[in-house]
Amino acid sequence: MVSKIKGTPAPEPSEPGSTQSVHAPSPQMADAVPQWRPSPTLAALQELIDVAQALPETVARRAGLSVTELHSLRALSERAMGPVELARHLRVTSAASSGVVDRLVARGHAQRKPHPIDGRRTQVVITDSGRREVIAQLRPMFEGLATVDTTLTDVEREVVGRYLDGVLEAMRRLL
Repeated sequence: MVSKIKGTPAPEPSEPGSTQSVHAPSPQMADAVPQWRPSPTLAALQELIDVAQALPETVARRAGLSVTELHSLRALSERAMGPVELARHLRVTSAASSGVVDRLVARGHAQRKPHPIDGRRTQVVITDSGRREVIAQLRPMFEGLATVDTTLTDVEREVVGRYLDGVLEAMRRLL
């Protein structure tokens, strides 16, 4: 089977992660949103959403981490956070976040350090080991994305950017 965009392979309908059944809107959606029409871009977008949903679990399993631990490392790779802030970011309780941090510290992927300004507070900092783990797991995807991006002209990149901005705006309405 071939994806609707550029002839790339798509999963067979019987394969895990197959998105063939969700490319066309349900009759109820077509009734509710009359302007919704099946198109190659909407099919590819649905496939992207489905792959993006499956990605954290697959990557975490390969790294021997939980999905929450993987999301924590990703967040901590951007900046240090206090345990409560990390809990809010992960949308988990402080107790659950503390357990995640304990496991990351035990694996050498994170450290608890005194806050640089308020020494009474603690912040969680990713270690070199944690950063290497994130990079090792995500590098192939980012290399592929960079390669795809370099094939676009500036005009094409602008069109894709405008489309993705609109998609993000539509999706964020649900958050």
